[in-house]
Amino acid sequence: MAGRITASESQLRPDPRFNDKVLAKFINCVMQDGKKSVAQRVIYNSLDEIEERLKKNTEEGAPENALGVFHQAISNVKPYVEVRSKRIGGANYQVPLPVKAGRQQSLAFRWIISAARSEKGRPMHLKMADELWAAARGEGKAMNTRDQTHRMAEANKAFAHFAK
Repeated sequence: MAGRITASESQLRPDPRFNDKVLAKFINCVMQDGKKSVAQRVIYNSLDEIEERLKKNTEEGAPENALGVFHQAISNVKPYVEVRSKRIGGANYQVPLPVKAGRQQSLAFRWIISAARSEKGRPMHLKMADELWAAARGEGKAMNTRDQTHRMAEANKAFAHFAK
């Protein structure tokens, strides 16, 4: 029964510490092998690390708490357009298409998590804190991935008329 709509969005409970559904979804994406408590510990420790950095750093217009930094990072990494391969008349074209809100969020989660996991030799909570901190400031590997996606869409703007 492929394509059946699930009630996962309505069943999702907010995380116990911050009472935030987006953070709960992010924790579920970080989770591996069903070990939710490990994923929660990683995310909460990284948010504590960000809180420590916020106490030292007083930039103009910076979020006031770690949850604000998390939401800023997610919104910065969300892509607005992406390219999809479309076969037309025997040729494949990279067609730029707008990204739906749910896919924007899932791509942002995926890029931040993979950027943090790709770095080696340090505890995961420090790597995640670094990536969230960098993404909130518009830097880092996840932001590079987003910028690369936007550049691809810009380069293939000539094929936008193939979008349906």
